[in-house]
Amino acid sequence: MQDMPGLLEEMPGSFAGGVWSFGVGMHLTVEHASIRLQNGRMTKTSMRAAVFHGPSPGELPLSIEDVPIPVPGPGESLLKVLACAVCRTDLHIVEGDLPLKQSPIIPGHQIVGEVVSSSSAEHPVGSRVGVSWMGGTDGTCKFCRSGRENLCDAAVFTGYSRNGGYAEYVVARTDFLIPLPETHSPEVTAPLLCAGMIGFRSLRVAEVKPRQRVGIFGFGASARLVMPVLQAWQCEVYVATRGAGHQQEARDFGAKWVGDAYDKPPQPLDAAVTFAPAGKVFLAALKALDKGGIVAINAIHMDEIPAFDYDSLLWEERQIRSVANMTRDDARDFLHIAAEIGITPRIKTFSLEEADQALMAVKNEDVVGSPVLLP
Repeated sequence: MQDMPGLLEEMPGSFAGGVWSFGVGMHLTVEHASIRLQNGRMTKTSMRAAVFHGPSPGELPLSIEDVPIPVPGPGESLLKVLACAVCRTDLHIVEGDLPLKQSPIIPGHQIVGEVVSSSSAEHPVGSRVGVSWMGGTDGTCKFCRSGRENLCDAAVFTGYSRNGGYAEYVVARTDFLIPLPETHSPEVTAPLLCAGMIGFRSLRVAEVKPRQRVGIFGFGASARLVMPVLQAWQCEVYVATRGAGHQQEARDFGAKWVGDAYDKPPQPLDAAVTFAPAGKVFLAALKALDKGGIVAINAIHMDEIPAFDYDSLLWEERQIRSVANMTRDDARDFLHIAAEIGITPRIKTFSLEEADQALMAVKNEDVVGSPVLLP
């Protein structure tokens, strides 16, 4: 395992403006950082993190705490978090829509980090990498062996079943790190690592092809990031979404038609993707499909789907598919396309201490762009 610059340093005579003198083995806390002196060297041992302990009605879901810096195990790397975008899945976790996999848990799965220590020369110390929702798989099950690692029964999810990026440092499996260029700032890159990748996978699941009529139902972070892809493919894009702000955004992004959440587009659609976790929105998308069309549901959680008539809505080979996670191939392919066509997400930054406000911004849909935490 490579050394950890920034965590192990020769002991200076002062630190963060505070002069000290003490013997070997003594321990000091300075500005939220726990410092231990060992053999004339100082080691930073704790970090700030936004921690979720479980639903607490009437209280903010996250608490800012000093916690130990995680120690990477075999096949893992330690990263300094440069930015972590906030996802609606994080909101589902803290609001109890998804069952807790680990408690306490540090959320966050759209992480841009700098390698502090690495188990592989492929990701040297100091390099920039990304960490997404898929935190690991077993690599041996029938899904992994058939190119469907996103469906692995033993999958590990960043910020859900292992600690994520609402923190100063994070440990991740080295083979699931995503190499990142430094052409954009960390905060601009972060939303690409889930909102963009899962949106791109949704297009694949819906089998979208160039020059098709494509419907987008719900216009949030993922929809904003797939619009440039659809335009590059010369698709006609029809957007149904609630809220005058989202509707104007869709127009600004070049949608051919924009309507309210349940409005029917003026032309039958070859494919549709729903980004809103609402059963009624899915039904609106299904009603808009042409014969042989596919609707892909991009949601890890959704409320009840209303009953519908098979004869008029599903017959003639219309298909309904759900979107579950993404693969490393999806990640690589999307980032390649994003670089090629110059996708630049709109963002709003928050400090780590403002993590609760960032989650509420997602819930209330009151920011233009993706909320991003800067630890």
